[in-house]
Amino acid sequence: MNQELDYAEMLEIPVSTVNVVKKKSFFKRRRPAKTEQEQLPEDLKERVVESVNERVGAYVYSEDVSDPPKEEKRKFSFSIKKDKASLVLFTEAVAVGVIALTIFLTNMFMPSSAINTFISTFSTSKNAPKERNYTEFTLAPVVSELSDAEVEMTETGVIYFTAQGSVYPICEGTVSKVYENEGSYTVEIAHTSAFTSVITGLTTVYNATGTAAKSNIPVGYSDGKGEVRVSMYNNGTLLDCYTMTNEVPVWKS
Repeated sequence: MNQELDYAEMLEIPVSTVNVVKKKSFFKRRRPAKTEQEQLPEDLKERVVESVNERVGAYVYSEDVSDPPKEEKRKFSFSIKKDKASLVLFTEAVAVGVIALTIFLTNMFMPSSAINTFISTFSTSKNAPKERNYTEFTLAPVVSELSDAEVEMTETGVIYFTAQGSVYPICEGTVSKVYENEGSYTVEIAHTSAFTSVITGLTTVYNATGTAAKSNIPVGYSDGKGEVRVSMYNNGTLLDCYTMTNEVPVWKS
C-alpha cells in the first residue's frame, strides 16, 4: 500500500486545473461489505484525494473579476466670491498691460513727455554713481615745482600769484567753460556736479570746453603781466576750508 501511495504522490497534477471534490449523496445505499482486497483501492483513493486537496488548498486564491468602479465626473462650480476675485485679478492685469503699453508708446513717440521725465528721474538717480565730496579730492599746486612764483591765499580762500609760467588745475575734472575778457582768459573746471574751480588771468588756454583736466598737466599759461587767481566753489559757495603748505593747498582736518 505504501508503494501505491508513493506512486500517487509522484503524479504531476497541475494545481490550477485540478480540484477534486468528493460529494456525499443524500441517499445512502447499503452496499454489501467489501472484502479487504476491495477496500484497499478505496482507501488509496481517499488518501490521494486528501493529499491533493491539501496541496491545492495552499495555492487557492480568489480573484475579483468584477468591473472597476467608474470615476465620477467632477462638477465644476464656482462660487460668487471666486468669480469676483477672478474678475478683479483679470481687471488688474488688463490695467497693468494698458499702462505698460502707454509708457512704451510714449517713450517711442514722445521722449520729452512728463511721464518720461518722471520715470527717468528714478532710473537716473538709481543708476548714477555716487559723487565724491569735495574734501575727498587731493589738491595739487597750481604752479610747477620749478616755478619761483610766490603763491599766497586770501582770507576768503582765493589763491593768487603773479609770475610767468604754466598754470595747473587744482585737481582733476572736466573743463566746463572757457571765455575771454579784454585779452585775459578764464577757465572753469567741474570736478563734480557741485564742486568747481575757476582760474582767471590766463594769457593762453590749452584746453577746450568738454576736455579732461588733469592736475599734472597745465591748463593754461601766464605771461606774468597780470595776476592769476584760483577759486574753489561748492554749490556756488566759495570755499576757504584749506591752508597753504609750501605752496600746496591742503584741506583742513
